[in-house]
Amino acid sequence: MRRHRAVVETARVHAPRFGYEEIATPIFEFTDVFSRPIGETTDIVMKEMYTFADKGGEEVTLRPEYTAGIIRAVISNGLTQSLPLRFFASGPMFRYERPQKGRFRQFHQIDAELIGVKEPQGDVEVIALGADILGALGVLSRAELHLNTLGDADSRRGYRDALVGYFTQHAHKLSEDSRRRLERNPLRILDSKDEADIALSAAAPHFEEYLTPASREFFGQVRAGLDALGIRYKLDPRLVRGLDYYTHTAFEFVTTELGSQGAVLAGGRYDGLMGVMGGPETPGVGWAAGIERLALMIAEPAPPPRTIALVPIGAEGEAVAFKLAQDLRRDGFAVDLAYSGNLQKRMRRADRLKARAAVIIGDDELKRGQAAVRDLDTGAQSDVPLGALKERLASFRG
Repeated sequence: MRRHRAVVETARVHAPRFGYEEIATPIFEFTDVFSRPIGETTDIVMKEMYTFADKGGEEVTLRPEYTAGIIRAVISNGLTQSLPLRFFASGPMFRYERPQKGRFRQFHQIDAELIGVKEPQGDVEVIALGADILGALGVLSRAELHLNTLGDADSRRGYRDALVGYFTQHAHKLSEDSRRRLERNPLRILDSKDEADIALSAAAPHFEEYLTPASREFFGQVRAGLDALGIRYKLDPRLVRGLDYYTHTAFEFVTTELGSQGAVLAGGRYDGLMGVMGGPETPGVGWAAGIERLALMIAEPAPPPRTIALVPIGAEGEAVAFKLAQDLRRDGFAVDLAYSGNLQKRMRRADRLKARAAVIIGDDELKRGQAAVRDLDTGAQSDVPLGALKERLASFRG
């Protein structure tokens, strides 16, 4: 949990510096929110979404990703009147896929979306935000930014036709999944992990050959912006986003530390998404990152401050300790108070909790207006007036 929290809190520090406000979307939505924009024929919709009928007979789906839900929120709340919009989110996602290192059926993501900026500088901004977060987590130096362009609609149409022509000639060598993709979504074949598909893709036409001049110019400005910020990248012509609403920039920060599924933060431009979902045509670009996968790569965060164990003896000591515990907590101390057991049992509990100090409050101490403070690291013990207890315990805060 400390690692998980460190990822989210780091993102929460850096996202506002770029002007991104936090947003929360429902954990489940009407199925159309995801199936329409993600695509009825994609693996996510066909194989991975948790979809069920609610008590009213409506078909709903547990959230498999953030972008569609955020765009739905923008449309349904009329927020397109306030463009550009910058949103950051974090929370659980659900996909029925084979669990593996850093990947679970309930997993968590941080997410950033920039909506309403058509210029290539928007792509540079969201990549820079991701790089800053990865840098702050100590991950950036162990990851490589892969970058590609998917061009505009005209570029994609030309490239799609070329891919269909090429893969149709070799359809008998494709995996079963990729034969289905050939009819519905041929760009996804380039992302296949099947060895035969990978071998065929190596000789497939390159997207670059089909880019329009405008697409080349757009990608050139993205690259120039990254160069200006000193963000290193590797051109990856096989990096794709297979849905029709994706355009221009696609990117992934990839590591070799997590096995074959090495992407830790990935995204791209989706200028056609809002139109697909029934809103006005509005450009957008964003990314998502897996919290569990990042948590595997970061240093163990510092544990919370060690507790102060209050050890009352007798009814009067119990009453004093109960009030003292609350006073100390309000002053910022972490305090543990067991509600039963003799002195020996309570001291064993303090040791088990790795408490920093124990405050023993018995009848003899109370008669003198004192408490016994024992340093549990050194074993040293001294009597301290109750009025000076907070000052004495201050040295144990660390």
